[in-house]
Amino acid sequence: MAEPRVPANRPEQPDPALVLLTVEEAARRLRIGRTTCFRLVLAGEIESVTVGRLRRVPADALPAYVTKLRHRPAQAA
Repeated sequence: MAEPRVPANRPEQPDPALVLLTVEEAARRLRIGRTTCFRLVLAGEIESVTVGRLRRVPADALPAYVTKLRHRPAQAA
């Protein structure tokens, strides 16, 4: 019997048990590009921590970032 296949276009479900995320995982959860997420982390817009030589984003930093965005005054186009 063949193994059931997961459709290729179905996004992987994030693991809610993760406390620290890679920048790539954080970008996927925010639905933004990896480079944009790295820029936001380096600018201090999204909180991050260093574990040894690794950069990680606390999972609870993402809702905090979205809350910050929601309370910013709208910028003129």
